[in-house]
Amino acid sequence: MNATPVVVALSGSMRDGSYTRVALKHVLDAAEERGAETELLDVREYDLPVFDPDEDEPPEATELKRKIREADSVILGSPVYHGSYSSAFRNVHDYCGFDEYEDTTVGLLATAGGGSFASTLDHMRITARGVHAWVLPHQVGIRSARNKIEDGEIIDEDIEERVRKLGQQAVEYAFIDPDVTAPDAGVDEERADAEQAEADADD
Repeated sequence: MNATPVVVALSGSMRDGSYTRVALKHVLDAAEERGAETELLDVREYDLPVFDPDEDEPPEATELKRKIREADSVILGSPVYHGSYSSAFRNVHDYCGFDEYEDTTVGLLATAGGGSFASTLDHMRITARGVHAWVLPHQVGIRSARNKIEDGEIIDEDIEERVRKLGQQAVEYAFIDPDVTAPDAGVDEERADAEQAEADADD
């Protein structure tokens, strides 16, 4: 086990003045204050074509996947696009799989220009769970982000507190050993056997 947790944040926004990117930097600042090594993974810095499983993986994707795979905690951030996440975020996620995320602590953050962020966070949680990540219950949604973030600073105290908490929990739970792939998935085996025997008797 690495004594110093590694926390990376993936920004799924292509916009220069991205509120998502600013918020993720604050998450990483809080994680660094708790003793973590941190890095922001900005999708703009990686030349990633649309994922095609029939094509050879580009070097940029291999490098990005390595950084995600070697992290102890990964914070996923996306702007809200049409009630879901951005295509830039999804494209990175399509390149990744179980090797990058299985039993890895993951935090979620979404920024909205105006309306709701709930479905975006739900979609991000589902896709992270789909590759067996351990997703923190605490998540951050920022509604009307233009009124909460100015000049690289979060000016809403409640939002700032939630953002910092996400970074702190990324460190606190970096080395958790979750059993997210339990073979019985909570099924009562005796009950299942009894139900199967009853079904067989009715045949």
